[in-house]
Amino acid sequence: MFSVSLGEMKEFMRNFHSEMRKGLAGEKSSLRMLSEYVKKPRGTESGIFLGLDLGGTNFRILLLELTGKRKTRILSSSKFLLHKKHMTGAGTALFDFLAACIKSFTDKYKAGIDRKYRIGFTFSFPVKKRALARGILIRWTKGFRARGVEGKDVVLLLNESLKRKGLRCAEVVALANDTVSTLLARSYEDPDCDIGVILGTGTNACYCERAGEIINIEWGRFSKLRGTPYDKAVDRLSINPGEQLLEKMVSGMYLGRIARLVAEDLPGKGKLPGEFKSEYMSLIESDSSKNMQKTKNLLKKFGMPDPSYSDRKLLKKACSMVSTRAARLGAAAIASVITRMDARLLKKHTVAIDGSVYEKHSGFSRKIKQALKEIFGKNTKNIRLVLTKDASAKGAAILAATAAS
Repeated sequence: MFSVSLGEMKEFMRNFHSEMRKGLAGEKSSLRMLSEYVKKPRGTESGIFLGLDLGGTNFRILLLELTGKRKTRILSSSKFLLHKKHMTGAGTALFDFLAACIKSFTDKYKAGIDRKYRIGFTFSFPVKKRALARGILIRWTKGFRARGVEGKDVVLLLNESLKRKGLRCAEVVALANDTVSTLLARSYEDPDCDIGVILGTGTNACYCERAGEIINIEWGRFSKLRGTPYDKAVDRLSINPGEQLLEKMVSGMYLGRIARLVAEDLPGKGKLPGEFKSEYMSLIESDSSKNMQKTKNLLKKFGMPDPSYSDRKLLKKACSMVSTRAARLGAAAIASVITRMDARLLKKHTVAIDGSVYEKHSGFSRKIKQALKEIFGKNTKNIRLVLTKDASAKGAAILAATAAS
């Protein structure tokens, strides 16, 4: 039920290519294929730029120097915690808080120099881009509900707050999501990088289309998939039934939910918690302790005092089955994008990847690489997967540099 054969991965790729073509042509498609109004950096951009990253409860600010020779240097960075009042109160209060954080940061690091700060802003919420520095918030996610922001240009809102705080020397000149920033962060240093991927709580990717423009795929929406009864149950109980179907099979938010439903159908089943997290799956899959004692200790916390060794082994198999399918689907999606750009895989391609599932889930990156080897054989040598951690703020600063060049 959870196996993904080589033939199924190739069928996935054919369907994915079809959806990509439709999306680029403006036809109905499960892939949005949104222009980000930006191209890859040349590597010659230079100067000092500010990068911002807002995508959760932490607001990150980075001061980055670009040498113009594909090298960067982080001059300073800070992280500010958002409280519930910022996330659920008035939108003006949220953006005024962000502006106050920026003022505190620049006051500390400009050392009396009246520098003009050009700012790149990674804003990881659903946005309709109208230009490089114009993005309309479609809807809040991740627990944010700040009033008066949906349907508004978030760049304009932040620039207005900067002016209210007296920061006339700072201006947001570019907006991106986290996939674009991941691609930019790596591609400034590596000219072969042409794909940015997020494999974490959610999943998405962007790539360089043939004209050089970066396209945000929104691949979590891909729907041409063979689901199981467990996937259908997870989808039915989600806040967005019928949407984000690939994301619900691949991302960290959902892997644990699928594994929990599978475990309920196993012999000797116990009651796993409603929020069975993907981190628990990873711990169980990687458990090489004697008699799987780590798994036994974990299950005790869930009120299962004496699960048998065979039950623990069966649970490990179930978790591995769910994550292996996720990795193979992720590999098929990556392969689809690479072959869109380079059908015969004649060039080198670096895939910049960020996200907790790729970085931390036991065996996940290895399984993706193995699946790519099955698809491409010896040509896999032209594909390089690179973990690009904490790229959002750095990529935003590089984005500001591309806007200035």
